[in-house]
Amino acid sequence: MKLLVLPIVFASTAAAFAQAAQAPLPDVTTLMKQVEDHQHQLDQIRENYTYHEVVITHEFDKNGNIKKNESEEDNIFFVNGHEIDRKIKKNGKELSADEQKKEQEHVEKDVEKATKTPPGQSLDKNEVSVTRLLQIMKVSNPRREQMDNRSMIAFDFTGDPHAKTHGIAEDASKKLSGTLWIDENDRQVRRMVARFDDNFHLGFGLFSVGKGSTFTFDQKLVNNELWLPTDAQAHVVAHAIGIIGWRGDVAVTDNDYQKFHADAAQQPGATVVNPPTN
Repeated sequence: MKLLVLPIVFASTAAAFAQAAQAPLPDVTTLMKQVEDHQHQLDQIRENYTYHEVVITHEFDKNGNIKKNESEEDNIFFVNGHEIDRKIKKNGKELSADEQKKEQEHVEKDVEKATKTPPGQSLDKNEVSVTRLLQIMKVSNPRREQMDNRSMIAFDFTGDPHAKTHGIAEDASKKLSGTLWIDENDRQVRRMVARFDDNFHLGFGLFSVGKGSTFTFDQKLVNNELWLPTDAQAHVVAHAIGIIGWRGDVAVTDNDYQKFHADAAQQPGATVVNPPTN
């Protein structure tokens, strides 16, 4: 009996996707506005969650061999819609008492800044939020695809050279191109794959992110309630005056999602789920 269940589930999922694929694509402008609105609506819910993040960096030499490995572990939480990172380990080691004190001071400054910065605006000029990326990009070639047994609307995108931007990261975003996948049911970003099509200069031309640098970002539905990051990868080619260049891979993994009660007690067990498309 159990052997018959799996083919039936696959057939049902395939039939549902085939039916959705025949439906007309949503209006692109309306869809993107809905994605932005949903992101804003979830800002308050995200503040009920915290999760663990691991960042591993591999630096390569000019021959492509690994030159140095570094890792960092952080606890992530949100204040006024802004992500706050609290470092807890460096290269697998707990922070010393002095490092913990400095990190606490750093977190307190970020929290204070977050309370004064409207949601959607970046706390750091070197960072850009998903919401701002959506506002900076121009999309084309909409199509329907399937991912996680859910219907996605995929787009190709490029940075809008005429978009008004503030800060280094937003300026750099205008030189990006790639593909964006939107969950059709929830109107949320499921995946983004981006690349730099040109060099982007920083620090009065003394440093630049090289053409060919690539970035991948994923997020999924947690507890059937909201979308949170699950992982990201980056391959960075950088150049500086007097330096041949820095090349490295960065891998980010997010897990151990926990939800707070109103009394601030953590509730472990928040899981990433992939419910089938209705």
